[in-house]
Amino acid sequence: MNSGEYTLATSSNQWALQPEVEMKFAHFLINQAVDAAFCLGANAQFLYVNDATCLMTEYSREELLSMRLHDIDVDFSLHNWLDISSQGFLTFKSRYRTKGGRIFLVEISISHVKHQDMEFGCAFAREKTDEIVELSVQKWTDELRDAKDNLQQEFSELKAKEVELETSLSLLRSTLESTAIGIVAVNFEGDILSLNQKFVDMWQIPASLILSKKCPRCKAFFENQLKDPQAFSRLIWEVSSQSDFESYDILELKDGRVFAHYSKPQWLEGKIIGRVWSIWDITESKRTEEALGLNAARFRTLAETTDASTFLIQGTRLCYINPAVEKLTGYTTEELLTGFDLRRLIKSKKRRQVRNQGQAANFEYQEINILTKNGTERWLACAVAMLDGVLDFGGNPVELVAGIDITDYKYAELGLNQALEQAKQLSELRARFLSMVCHQFRTPLNIVSFSNSLLKEEVDKRTQKKIQPLLDHIQKATEQLGQMLDDILFFSKAESAKIDFEPKPLDLVQFCNDLVAQMQMSVSQITINFVSQHKSRIACIDEKLLEPILKNLLDNAIKYSPSHIAIDLKLSCQNEKVIFQVKDMGIGIPLVDQQRIFEPFYRGSNIDHIPGTGLGLSILKTLLDLHHGQVSVESQISVGSTFTVMLPLIKSELTNSEL
Repeated sequence: MNSGEYTLATSSNQWALQPEVEMKFAHFLINQAVDAAFCLGANAQFLYVNDATCLMTEYSREELLSMRLHDIDVDFSLHNWLDISSQGFLTFKSRYRTKGGRIFLVEISISHVKHQDMEFGCAFAREKTDEIVELSVQKWTDELRDAKDNLQQEFSELKAKEVELETSLSLLRSTLESTAIGIVAVNFEGDILSLNQKFVDMWQIPASLILSKKCPRCKAFFENQLKDPQAFSRLIWEVSSQSDFESYDILELKDGRVFAHYSKPQWLEGKIIGRVWSIWDITESKRTEEALGLNAARFRTLAETTDASTFLIQGTRLCYINPAVEKLTGYTTEELLTGFDLRRLIKSKKRRQVRNQGQAANFEYQEINILTKNGTERWLACAVAMLDGVLDFGGNPVELVAGIDITDYKYAELGLNQALEQAKQLSELRARFLSMVCHQFRTPLNIVSFSNSLLKEEVDKRTQKKIQPLLDHIQKATEQLGQMLDDILFFSKAESAKIDFEPKPLDLVQFCNDLVAQMQMSVSQITINFVSQHKSRIACIDEKLLEPILKNLLDNAIKYSPSHIAIDLKLSCQNEKVIFQVKDMGIGIPLVDQQRIFEPFYRGSNIDHIPGTGLGLSILKTLLDLHHGQVSVESQISVGSTFTVMLPLIKSELTNSEL
């Protein structure tokens, strides 16, 4: 380095004094740069360009200085140049066009500069042509990949459609083979394209036969089976496959079978490509049709000769009546079958439930109230059935009504209902009377009992020995009268259904234990044994009804058993029923009395002097009826009796366990 150069490098004062040297040096440096450098003025006018810019754009410096950036920047309008002034610096990519027309990619870094009241942009640009190639290759690769993916997707879709088509064809073949109709398709030349096995079976076609109009043996085969061969040739063989009409015909075979034949053209993309025949066996239908005519004749013959009123109703009109209807209603056949309003004849219908219908289950039993022509009401007990195709009345179902006149029975029933109502009123009156009598008896009875108690207290010790037994007899008789009045009153309430059935969750084992303990306290000579399959059993039972049931049975067992003999009370559950059994070893019940012991005030013939009212078992039976229960008895004279009570088991939702 010479001294002059050293002075330029080290002496800032000398450098400041030589601006022309600085300018030349800057000009030299910027023209030596590899990247294009240029300055832009207003309207993107080129103010300065370096040599690299001329080399890159193929324009001379003089040409560029007379041009604007719009002239070489293809994407000039896509950039927001206002961002440069607001941000001060911006880097982006754009496409430039050379003088020869080549378009290439450049990366531009541009700065916004203010100098001596002037504003301009200083830009540096570098060509990125290789990046375009890379982008193109990448784009081409992506397009190939997308094309491959699309092809694979289309291939998968085609495979799925192929599977779907095979499934559809398989389903179609299965449908054609499973149908009860023979189907055959032919082309223009008369060759059979497709047929199902039903068609082969119907015509009993041998495997060696060629099914084609070109085969004389084929035509002869079909004609030999038909009663009218000419009809077959006219309807099937000679019909052109190109005909566009549909046809329906009947073919009768020599063996007695009858085939229905339906033909229609086969279309494909708006053109007829052949013809399809459907053939099915209607032999039974023809026979049924013939039988219908015979049935109709038989029905009319039967209906005309019966005394039962017979109607046939189709929709809202009468389509047939027999002479018995004319006689019953007073209307003529012409009046009833010609525009007659059915509501003028039938006032009301009431369904009746009939048990054990057996074979008549297809019938519905009704009571029909009709109004005759003269205004008289009549009642009919009718069997009503729907007839669908059994008789020929236009092919539509009709309602058959066959009835007998029960008007006299209805009046008798009305009288019986009135009698029953009177009996009910009498029963209620008797219940009220018994209640009143019991109430009236109880007042003096209480007085006697109270007086007897006072007398016991006032009896002198000297007379106590003589009078005390009499007083005890009075007390015992008073208690018996009170019990009898209680039984009569309870029986009256039960018989008149004034006791409500109110089942509630009840522990049966605990209930029985408490009842036995209570009764054992008043009876010391006899032991009551309670046995249960369960430690706890909760069921919904009405306690106020169950207590008198079991108490009556235990009282009778105690009453009719000798002293110091055990009585058994057993509780069990079986087949959704609660079972109570009371077994004693007492005097037993004669066989002749066992049928009547549940009647009120009835007592066995072998009870001798044992007191009782004969109401206990009658009350028990009435309470069991309220509880939907049953009672049975097994007894032998001098051996004992076993009473079995069965109640429906209604399980409680509150039950936590059954042990």
